[in-house]
Formats: sequence, C-alpha cells, structure tokens
Amino acid sequence: MVWRASHYVAAGGLAVGLLGAGWAVQKVYASRQLPVALPLVVTSAYDEWADTLGRNEMLSDVLARAGITGRTYVSFMKATHSLNARRMQPGLVFELRRVKHEPVADRLSVRLDPERHLVMSRLPQDSSWHETVEAIPWTTERLRTTAVIQTNLYDALDAAVPDSFLPARQRVALAWAIADVYDWEVDFTRDLRPGDRVEVLIERRQTPTGEKRFGRVLAARVDVAGTPSFAFAFEGPNGATGFYDDRGRSLRRAFLRAPLRFSHISSRFGGRFHPILKRWRNHEGTDYAAAYGTPVRATADGIVTEAGWSGGYGNLIEIRHANGIRTKYGHLSRFAAGVHVGQRVSQEQTIGYVGSTGLSTGPHLHYEFLVNGRPTNPQRKDAGAGVPVPPKLKSQFDDVRAQLLAELEPSGLPPAAPALGSVAGSPARDD
Repeated sequence: MVWRASHYVAAGGLAVGLLGAGWAVQKVYASRQLPVALPLVVTSAYDEWADTLGRNEMLSDVLARAGITGRTYVSFMKATHSLNARRMQPGLVFELRRVKHEPVADRLSVRLDPERHLVMSRLPQDSSWHETVEAIPWTTERLRTTAVIQTNLYDALDAAVPDSFLPARQRVALAWAIADVYDWEVDFTRDLRPGDRVEVLIERRQTPTGEKRFGRVLAARVDVAGTPSFAFAFEGPNGATGFYDDRGRSLRRAFLRAPLRFSHISSRFGGRFHPILKRWRNHEGTDYAAAYGTPVRATADGIVTEAGWSGGYGNLIEIRHANGIRTKYGHLSRFAAGVHVGQRVSQEQTIGYVGSTGLSTGPHLHYEFLVNGRPTNPQRKDAGAGVPVPPKLKSQFDDVRAQLLAELEPSGLPPAAPALGSVAGSPARDD
C-alpha cells in the first residue's frame, strides 16, 4: 500500500483524537472520589440484664424468669457444684445473657463471695451447662484516715471518709473493726466526747473494676479526753495477730469495756431520776440502749452466781470474777441456753439477751461492775494490765511499731484536720 500525504494526516488526526480521549477519561476519573462502602452497624446479638433474688424467693424463681425451666433447669442444677440453692440471701444479684429473640438465657454469672465469681454457660452444641469459678484479683494498699468525734464513731467516719475511699457499708465495717480492736480499752458508746480524735491505718483492697473493700486495721490511735491510746498489729509467738499499745502491752484485758458490742448508752453511771419510781435514786450501773433480743456477753471469765428473777432487775445474771469483782446484767428478756448458777463462763460468751423485764420502760441492758460488793464505775485500770510482747520478740515489735507509727502519723504528730491519704509520708489526699 502506498501511503499518501492525506493518509498521514488522517492517521495523525486519529492518534491525536485517541490521545485526547484518553486524557479526557483520566481527567474525569481523577476528579471523582472512588466509592467507599458505608460502615456496617452491628447491633448486639445478645440481651443482657440483671435480676435480684427477692424475699421469699428461691434460685428457681430467678432461673424461671430467665427461661431456664424443665429439662434446662435440671441440666443447670446438675452442672453447678458451687451454687447452694438453699443458702441464698435476698438481694443477691445475677447477671444474665441470652441470644436476641431466644427465650432461654445461655449465660448466668453471680458473685459467690468477695474472692470468687461464678459463670454458668450453656454450650451451643448440646445445650448442656458448664460451670466456671473465677478468682477475683484483689490488690492491697495501705491508707490512713483521721476522724473527729462529734456524736459517735459511725458519724465521724462517715463524715471523714468519702465513698471514693470506702463505700458506706465498708465504712460501717471499719467502725466495727476499730471498736473490736479497742474492745478491752475503750467503750465507744460512753468514753468518747466531742472533739476526741480517731486515727487509723488500714489495708484497703481493690479490684481492677474499682470495687473497694476494707481489709484490716494495722494501727490506730484514739484520743480519749486528751489521752492517746495506741494500737499496733503484731504477730505473736503462736502465729496469731494481736494488738499492743506503744509499750508493747496487749490490749486484751481481763474485762471488756462493755457487755454489748458498740451500742448506744441511754444513761450513764451516777444519779438519775428513775422513770418508774418517780424519784431520784443512785443508779449503780450503766444502761445500754439496744434492740430487743440483742446478745449480751460476759465481760470477763467467771462463775454464774445468780440467774433468775430479781425484783426491779427483772431477769438478772450475776457473775463472780477474780479479785473480788462481780458483774450484773439486768432486764434480760431471756437467758442463753445452758446458763445456770454454778456454770463457768468465758469472756465474750453470750449469756443472755436484751429485754425490758423488771423496772424498765423499754428494751435495754443494765450493767453493774462491783468491787468487793461496792458498785464501781469501771475504769481501764480495773480491767487488768495487758500481757506484754515476749522479751525475745521485743526488738522485732519495736521495729514494727516504729514503721506503723511513721505510716499512721507521717509528720510524727497527729494531723490537725481529718485527712485521707496514702502512707509512707505522702501528703494527705482525697482518693
């Protein structure tokens, strides 16, 4: 073929046209964004909820509300070895889960105790249940707090300790623990006055989810009428941990300071106007206001010398102790099982229950402390000296006491105001 000039012109024009078309295509697509798929929105495949065991309910009631009945219920109960259906307290919370639109839950979890968490899972292949008990990981830290008494120990701690430090129920546990440490030294219902100070170094436990619990008391200082009383935890020769004062004497004494655990006193030792006899008489003891049926404990080891009706005392128990000391417990609703004249009782043993028998206007305990037959206002000196740390452990105790004191009072002196903080001399802070 012989190419003519016109052919070259045509070919050149065609090439230019194709190139132009190609450039145009590129230009068009370059100016547009590539299409992007919208994100997929996946809603939860499960329904999750909590159910609480109500009063007069059983585990089967909770399971029935979750659709776990009939054969599924039988399979569930066969698989669990940790749930005791007969010993569940009202208020127990169960976390449940099921596949959406399914009638039966496929997962149940519940807190067995502070250390364990139970998970029951229904296996998809055969609908059988599988039990898993998970250990709850707790970490422990040392913290200190100071409270100033205005009305009582409960209110002082409640005002000084926020929920972020310890929740309300754990503040109650802390108050009880402090009272137990000083059971032989301080009667928190009668010895403390407004302005008295309580300092305490504790262990606080916490989970990764932020749950906080009171652990134990490590050291404390209670100022009663300006007189400090220290308590330091120390492991004795028998491996048991006890509390000792700053001189190494055990806080455990021959007599408890009170026959009831941390109850309110309605009247104090001394003269008062008798509400029934309508005349002044010497009130030879202390009245402890408490709910009807509250357990009454012996304040020291001894022998029961009287257990029966005694005029204005109503139901009365009298106990003879060493060194010519006797104690009386009046207005009891009833006596503890087995309590009788001649019986030997031990300190802290329950001997009766609060009532309102005899000359009484309401449920309370009348407690008397008699020395050689004479009613006496019991003082710490009457409770006997605490057994000291054994000499071979004294240097070890001194080291422990020094460390705990530095953590309890980082500056070497009690804080000037209620404080919350970590230990080892760090500044007080709110958690």
